[in-house]
Amino acid sequence: MNRKHLFLAPLLLTLGLASPAMADCGEVTIANMNAQTAEALAAIDEFILTNGFGCSASQVSGDTVPAITSMIEKGQPDIIPEAALTVVPDLIKQGVDAGAIVETVDPLSGSGEQGLWVPKALVDKYPEVATLKGALAHPELFPDPEDPSKGAIYNGAQGWGSTIVTAQLFKANKIAESNFNLVDPGSLAGLDSAISRANERGTGIIAYYWSPTGLLGRYEMVKVDLGVPHDPQEWTRCSTKADCADPKPNNWPADSKLTLVSKPFAERQDPAIMDYLNKRALDRDTINELLAWMTENQAPGDVAAEHFLTEKEAVWSKWLAPDVAAKVKEAL
Repeated sequence: MNRKHLFLAPLLLTLGLASPAMADCGEVTIANMNAQTAEALAAIDEFILTNGFGCSASQVSGDTVPAITSMIEKGQPDIIPEAALTVVPDLIKQGVDAGAIVETVDPLSGSGEQGLWVPKALVDKYPEVATLKGALAHPELFPDPEDPSKGAIYNGAQGWGSTIVTAQLFKANKIAESNFNLVDPGSLAGLDSAISRANERGTGIIAYYWSPTGLLGRYEMVKVDLGVPHDPQEWTRCSTKADCADPKPNNWPADSKLTLVSKPFAERQDPAIMDYLNKRALDRDTINELLAWMTENQAPGDVAAEHFLTEKEAVWSKWLAPDVAAKVKEAL
């Protein structure tokens, strides 16, 4: 449990919400991915499962590929609130086919988008950089911080499926031949810092990122046109595989997210919990409002979850039976 739930524990015991049901639900592990929406979703799930269903829920850190691999091989974590189907389609299919993973709802209601982004202010000045071809003609506008004689494209962090895709597209488009390096930011914090710094200083940057996020809500960024349509066969064959040696130019598909549940967890639980996980989805306006609040208040996931649950009862109460919703409301 996180700090907030430790403070709530005496209250829950007093209210009689933490004992009989907890034995039925048991321990629940929830993957907390390295992204604002994923952090908020993990904390929302933890709070609702703990206080509404009496689970002993806790969060574990994890990124897309290792978390899904662990779910397939070890049955843990029990829940991955937000997994990008588009960047690891084979891995998720492998888990489903093996009977290790159950797919549930798209928690972002189809509002996700991924790709390479450049600051809008730079596009206003140099419209050609809104295309990959145009951007590659100007490495001087996107200097590598370690070698300013070359341009830089910032990748995602290690462990992200999207990081594999960006590296494969870098190779497929022969971007190194245009005097560019592919830069590893080290972490999400490093990537956020690089994008923020470029926007604040009015300098150029090309970076992998995704939407909806608080960062892209704060800074106006333009998604780079890669100049080719999405090829689903090539995407499956090579774009998403780190060991594929001959990637072809491709484009990101419409982003699809899923909540993944381990099969053992799904089978041992009260159907009401799986019903909740099949209904728990946020529409675009709710997501953008929550992410803007998180960014403005520098709020971590657990604080954002408490804010959301306090302010948006009309949204989350529809995911739950009335008696469960009442327990969540009382815990708040």
